[in-house]
Amino acid sequence: METLIKCPSCENTIFQDFIRCKDNTVSNEIFEIVKCNACELLFTNPRPKIDDLGKYYESNEYISHTSSNKGWFNRLYKIARFVNIRSKLTTIGNKRGNLLEIGSGTGELLDACKKAGWTTTGVEPSDRARINAKKNLNLNLIEDVDKAELKDKSQDIIMMWHVLEHVPNLKETTEKIRKLLKDDGTIIIAVPNYKSYDAKHYKENWAAYDVPRHLLHFDKTTMAKALNKSGFRIIETKAMWLDSIYVSMLSEKIKTGRRNTLKAIGVGMLSNINGIFKTKEYSSVIYVAKKDFKKL
Repeated sequence: METLIKCPSCENTIFQDFIRCKDNTVSNEIFEIVKCNACELLFTNPRPKIDDLGKYYESNEYISHTSSNKGWFNRLYKIARFVNIRSKLTTIGNKRGNLLEIGSGTGELLDACKKAGWTTTGVEPSDRARINAKKNLNLNLIEDVDKAELKDKSQDIIMMWHVLEHVPNLKETTEKIRKLLKDDGTIIIAVPNYKSYDAKHYKENWAAYDVPRHLLHFDKTTMAKALNKSGFRIIETKAMWLDSIYVSMLSEKIKTGRRNTLKAIGVGMLSNINGIFKTKEYSSVIYVAKKDFKKL
């Protein structure tokens, strides 16, 4: 295990215990999540060493990396993914050019972008996901962004859908994105939000903590601070409406051993309603950002 002595975002050295969560997917180990006293970012600490992270993804339950149709939940996930892809294409917009997706999974969104006219590059570290993308969609995904050999300021859009929470080097990643992005380009980042109603309802059983695969845990304020530090400004935020229901179903399974579908739908809907009328903090949030030349 590796113990961080500095906040991954602001490099502050003082943090406090926030919550302890169990890895319910692979190891059954307990992990501590701490909160930075300065910027309020949450991060898993201690965390597995970078070379050991891969083994925590080795599970058939990790459905974002599988194309299985077995079981009603996998089928429901695929339906939700189809709806989300349509919504994501709307967020990406009608402009065409070079598009880089970091964390392409099995490639469905990237394939949709390619068919819509984008010149696409996909990065995915999972061997199984890359194999599925090649087999099912004939997509050649690249293992690492550095192996893509992209030129500086070459990308019109760089997107990371539920990926940034996984990265072990936050500052290095956001700086790399800025380097590859055109000066008028756009980044699109979606991550879970620990200040949402469903997060507070399920507490240590909230599935989106997903330790230790999720190393970073954001809310809207901490995301803004992290992006500002790397020379970006957020121009728009959007809710991912279906995520609250999906995460609540997973959380119910963790908490009770059953998915309790109707109850999970109720909690997910309450989370969305609470976000609309009270906090503006949704289960998952999409951040659309541009370069801010005043910051650097």
